[in-house]
Amino acid sequence: MTSPHTLAIAIAQLNPVVGDIAGNLAKARDARADAARQGADLILFTELFIAGYPPEDLVVRPAFLAACERAITEFAADTVDGGPAVIIGTPLKRSSGIHNSVALLDGGRIVAERYKVNLPNYGEFDEKRVFEAGPNVPGPINFRGVRLGIPICEDIWGDMGVCETLAESGAELLLVPNGSPFYRGKVDVRHQVAIRQVIESGLPLIYANQLGGQDELVFDGASFAIQADRTLAFQMSQFEEAVSVTRWKRNGDTWHCEKGPVSQIPEREEADYRACMLGLRDYVNKNGFKNVVLGLSGGIDSALCAALAVDALGEERVHAVMLPYRYTSKESLKDAEDCARALGCRYDIVPIMDPVQGFLNALSQLFEGTTEGITEENLQSRARGTILMAISNKFGSMVVTTGNKSEMSVGYATLYGDMNGGFNPVKDLYKMQVYALSSWRNGQVPPGALGPSGEVIPQNIIDKAPSAELRENQTDQDSLPPYPVLDEILECLVEKEMGVDQIVAKGFDRPTVERVENLLYIAEYKRRQAAPGVKITQKNFGRDRRYPITNRFRDRG
Repeated sequence: MTSPHTLAIAIAQLNPVVGDIAGNLAKARDARADAARQGADLILFTELFIAGYPPEDLVVRPAFLAACERAITEFAADTVDGGPAVIIGTPLKRSSGIHNSVALLDGGRIVAERYKVNLPNYGEFDEKRVFEAGPNVPGPINFRGVRLGIPICEDIWGDMGVCETLAESGAELLLVPNGSPFYRGKVDVRHQVAIRQVIESGLPLIYANQLGGQDELVFDGASFAIQADRTLAFQMSQFEEAVSVTRWKRNGDTWHCEKGPVSQIPEREEADYRACMLGLRDYVNKNGFKNVVLGLSGGIDSALCAALAVDALGEERVHAVMLPYRYTSKESLKDAEDCARALGCRYDIVPIMDPVQGFLNALSQLFEGTTEGITEENLQSRARGTILMAISNKFGSMVVTTGNKSEMSVGYATLYGDMNGGFNPVKDLYKMQVYALSSWRNGQVPPGALGPSGEVIPQNIIDKAPSAELRENQTDQDSLPPYPVLDEILECLVEKEMGVDQIVAKGFDRPTVERVENLLYIAEYKRRQAAPGVKITQKNFGRDRRYPITNRFRDRG
């Protein structure tokens, strides 16, 4: 039972679906019932939970806003039973505009509303397009004798002093609903942000974060709290749904968490792999695809994608297709078959000799007198893409595309060929990261994976030189710098926005750096037409990096 000196707060780290208001409400009701069984006084949901986050331009549709408010009103009526009160995120339209809001539901009604003050407008966020900031810095909410401050996500990331103002207004405890997407190392960043606010406000802080894949974003959960003395109060799991009840007690003027979950946060490769797996699983399932198909070439990228697909969806929902041509080596044929066998998924071979020759015959008159080259190589890729899309059309399978970030950066990919597909789980992994995750997966089965243990990516695929096999004895390094060099240059250009002189000062060859920069810029038109894929790095292609296609700038000092 709630008293002014004890409080049992449930954290609902759940996976909503954007736009599925009825489904999200049902999920919230189940979570509240679970919290009640665990003896909770209050359950804290994440940012815009009823709508799903981010809802983007859905929130400018009157019907959508009305449906969200109806759901909140219905949920408020449930609280007449005297069970846990609810803090839940929802968009609300008020006289001051459309707000990113939270509502406190208790005693059968909506007791209070609070609006997000600091609207993010960078990277993947563009909330200023659709929301109005809260009219004033919000005061605390009195909940059964306890004054709760409820800043919303960016309110603790910015420098507007929201938490400090809440403390000055009498708040005793900060409860923060969040929609904070994953990137590598993000958990440590969140902890530091929360600690800074605890230092400034003197108040303990509960950070509840959304879970699940939404288009290119993955929300990793990893909800936590920081005590008033800046120590970690509890840590929930990453990449897993949970409703966890935490027990708080007032010691003098300060609230202290006495009981909560203590979960281990995965290390780098495991976190990256699980983010890719969750992003693919949710994209496929939330969009209603029954299964997936992908080209399995015997190379490292498609092998990792096949492993991710089987882990995410199960072997019975994954169809791998080898599409050999005259330049496909016996080694690649064996590697692809061995990979499919190890993963247990369906494997078929569809030769492309006849389709490619048909294209060449059709174009022979137009191409007469020209030298064979990249055009003919790309016909192979486009034949493969056409066949995979035909399988997709015939059987309803979503095509998984397999190009990594190194290739997408420099345009080492074929439009309407190997770029065909609905979703790319490795789109934001550089080539060397693909190798690292492949080696990691061969030694580990991540939690929640549906695939087998053991070596699922044959070691020969990891060991051999990468090749598109579009001509005799081809390797990627015929056209590109070695991947360890290329990846580091690209990371400097893309993630760090470094200039050519700065990169050269790190020891790289100037002509190589200038060539990579030029390739990066001229491939923008291809990236605009690429399938979406999981965000892993701090700056992915798409929401985070918005460069013009028509662009003559080059950094030449």
